[in-house]
Amino acid sequence: MSAADGAWKITINTPMGAQVVTATITTNGDTFSGTTVGQMGTADVSGKVNGDELTWSTDITNPMPMKLEFTAKVDGDKMTGNVKLGMFGNAALSGERA
Repeated sequence: MSAADGAWKITINTPMGAQVVTATITTNGDTFSGTTVGQMGTADVSGKVNGDELTWSTDITNPMPMKLEFTAKVDGDKMTGNVKLGMFGNAALSGERA
């Protein structure tokens, strides 16, 4: 079991305001899978694990189509990171165990 396994409440500080999602993460070696639930709907996610760092991307359609690229570092019951918002720059990400 990795430090990232479990349920997380993640806040992404976007230019349009804070977006809060609940993520459930299950790691398997150097990869992980899970689901996110938030204002933009429910999505399956999968990505890579490198020590205490998670990376993944997801395509959204609301409020407009774009690819979001996530990098998050897990430290105990906290998570910090960055989301690349396509052409809209970057947004800070923070999370805590749910």
